[in-house]
Amino acid sequence: MPASLSPEQVAQYQRDGYLFPVDCLTPQEVRYYRTCLEEFEREQGDTFGRLPDLVRSKSHLLFTWMDELVRHPKVLDAVESIIGPNILIYHLTSWLKEPNDPAYVSWHQDGTYFGLEPAEQITAWIALTDSTPEMGCIRLLPGSHVIGQRPHKDTFTPGNLLSRGQTIEHKLDYTRSVMMPLKAGQISLHHTHIVHSSEPNRTDQRRIGIGVSYIPPHCRLVNDVRVTAALVRGRDEYGHFDLEPRPTGDFDAGSRAAHATAVERFFASNKLLAARRRTGNVGI
Repeated sequence: MPASLSPEQVAQYQRDGYLFPVDCLTPQEVRYYRTCLEEFEREQGDTFGRLPDLVRSKSHLLFTWMDELVRHPKVLDAVESIIGPNILIYHLTSWLKEPNDPAYVSWHQDGTYFGLEPAEQITAWIALTDSTPEMGCIRLLPGSHVIGQRPHKDTFTPGNLLSRGQTIEHKLDYTRSVMMPLKAGQISLHHTHIVHSSEPNRTDQRRIGIGVSYIPPHCRLVNDVRVTAALVRGRDEYGHFDLEPRPTGDFDAGSRAAHATAVERFFASNKLLAARRRTGNVGI
């Protein structure tokens, strides 16, 4: 499949560290994926973001429809424009904000606890609902990716949707920040080092976004935990990760077992990298 972004769009991404909006899903596709998610929620009697076993993470290993979404040709075409034709998914997080939900995301960089080098990870944020400033859309600092990876502190603050409440310690001018609103079916792209955050959802509507971390296969992990990744386009000639299987069904036993293993290894790596950052013993 061909790369889809224009040279001007690629140059803008490289200069600013982000790009939006990119039209990807049709209204029918948006309705289908949202319906799949919310039907599962109703079956479980709970919200997707609060289910046990870390269902909000690496959900593409649990559901055939999520596996289909992260492989959507228009999403991958846009990502290919930035990182090339060979594409892995390193991680995925479902970002759900309920109506009038105080949950927020602190100022941070995605790469803080990923531990990947080179720093070529790109997040595609797929909007399954509108994401407006009032709904707590992504807010970021243009060009901040050029500062590289900076130290963060773990706050574990209540209401923070980040697993460790990680917050960048670098002094920055947040008055320069810009909002990145999206309509349902659009995506945004941002660099692993871009400094970004999001505010609470102050509306009566849900905000649903799927954040997918794509990497080229030559990226590698800098610690000793061997983690998993999903090959979604092209080839992996490097073997830095154990390749994840596609789900055998929707939330079936086989898919849950593969998901549990992948999530356990991912967060073990996350924890080790956090410890190394506290002692300064890390290569990035």
